[in-house]
Amino acid sequence: MKIQASGIPSPHPFKKASLPAIRRETRRLILLLAGVIVGALGYTLFQVPHDINAGGVSGLAIVVNQFTGWPVGTLILLMNIPVLIMGYFYLGRWQFVVRTTITVFAFSAAVDLFTLILPRWIGSGPMTDDLLLSAIFAGVVGGIGVGLVYHAGSTMGGSSILARIIQIKTGIPLSQIFLVIDGVIILTTAALFGWELALYGVLTLFLWGVAADYILEGPSSVRMATIVTNKPQEVSAALMAGLGRGVTRWPVTGAYTGQTRHMLSCTIYRPQVNDVKRILAEVDPDAFLTIGVAHQAMGGRGFLRLKRPS
Repeated sequence: MKIQASGIPSPHPFKKASLPAIRRETRRLILLLAGVIVGALGYTLFQVPHDINAGGVSGLAIVVNQFTGWPVGTLILLMNIPVLIMGYFYLGRWQFVVRTTITVFAFSAAVDLFTLILPRWIGSGPMTDDLLLSAIFAGVVGGIGVGLVYHAGSTMGGSSILARIIQIKTGIPLSQIFLVIDGVIILTTAALFGWELALYGVLTLFLWGVAADYILEGPSSVRMATIVTNKPQEVSAALMAGLGRGVTRWPVTGAYTGQTRHMLSCTIYRPQVNDVKRILAEVDPDAFLTIGVAHQAMGGRGFLRLKRPS
């Protein structure tokens, strides 16, 4: 209990602390449900009608559906239950498990619901008979949905939890574990339905990752300019005056020449790259310049304000 300076307990000691937390969790939940709906639409509209298996539990559900006829949403839920239990015992993060459980239940329900109602809107057949278009849109739309779910601090369950458990127990990188798990599931599609369908699944998986990364990190509109120069003061002054950006500099020693020069670092927006080249050409044509790609720049003057993630 919080005590005021006078020694009298303050009223509602948790009110101020809990309200922002409730707002954050509400925003997370809205973002999570939006991601679930988008992901379920991509899965139901483009993957399920053509049996495009892009790995994971959702891909395995498509395979099992072909032999049992059970609804794919129900299969996704049933397959995730033991994985969620394992996640609870091995990962031990209540918040993570609760969010993932909500995601799995909501995604499974949305998939079965869309399977029932979408034919009334778009007809009994698939949205397109073109397998390539379906694979592309399954990856893009599904990746957007998953990116929103990840942004909300959750996962789609299934292989994500299993891969994390294996990584903790063995130390094997997550990327390799995902490759093995998803690879085995996609190879199952190849063995049962042919290599062509499996290749479409690989394309969907690739685009899914690209779209999810884009949602998580945003467009790469920021660049990092790194300059090695013998005229640090002149170049720094020209960059700050011409770009309105701060510059960081420090002395460096070339391993080959043994000479001491100065390295400058400046964060800029993409349209300013040519301005940097022009300034260097005018002030120090002998300078060495590299331009790196960054996804976000926050804090400082002229960039996004640094704030706590929601």
